[in-house]
Amino acid sequence: MEIRDNRIDAGKAFDWGRTSREYAKYRDIYPELFYKKIVDRGLCIKDQKVLDLGTGTGVLPRNLYKYGAKWIGTDISKEQIEQARILTEQKNMEIEYYVTATEDISFPRDTFDVVTACQCFWYFDHPKLMPVLSDILKKDGKLLILYMAWLPFEDKIAGASEELVLKYSPDWSGAREVKKPIGIPDVVYEYFEMVEQEEFEVLVPFTRETWHGRMKACRGVGASLSAEELSNWEQEHVSLLNKIAPESFEVLHYGAFAELKVKK
Repeated sequence: MEIRDNRIDAGKAFDWGRTSREYAKYRDIYPELFYKKIVDRGLCIKDQKVLDLGTGTGVLPRNLYKYGAKWIGTDISKEQIEQARILTEQKNMEIEYYVTATEDISFPRDTFDVVTACQCFWYFDHPKLMPVLSDILKKDGKLLILYMAWLPFEDKIAGASEELVLKYSPDWSGAREVKKPIGIPDVVYEYFEMVEQEEFEVLVPFTRETWHGRMKACRGVGASLSAEELSNWEQEHVSLLNKIAPESFEVLHYGAFAELKVKK
């Protein structure tokens, strides 16, 4: 499904379905520390029901499944959900997935203990969504917003790869990231109160192949470039990595969490 949003990439169209196979193969990269910090907060654990918004290929529910929560994942892209179902079935996990825009979700009142939104919160129509989340969360239910990004100004390989993305997608708004708290729109505070925010640095291991795949599966590349542009980008990126990167390396990222509690 093609998406245009003037808040993102200056309105350039993107379609996650075009890169779902690469997304499934190369973007399951969150380190164990990322998940440990969620569980240590007492979230997404046994006896809880969790809704994962913008679930993509189901990275969050699949990796947290072992902690015992009951998961439902939703995403606007049918191709992403197809990959989520394939990967989930391969692991014999019981996770429900639905293709739907986040703003169109419909669940009974007080259904969920936790709602998660990983790497996707900025895509949503917050004034429309917040009262819905408030309604479907139980009393004292939590909204957990998560994010992880490479740090291009501190990591040479990440910075060089990012510059190549910007050559082909100069308005890509995922660039030039620095460690900072997740931005929370004012409307969120009409329905939720902040519990805690945290930012932390983490090294993520890659090979040339997996870093190339991870970069290809980003919005500014595989989800938006034409076939010719993508082919040219791939050739240039492989050549770049052969020059500047060893076969195996780590890329400096930062993770960020915002945990909020529903007002009821």
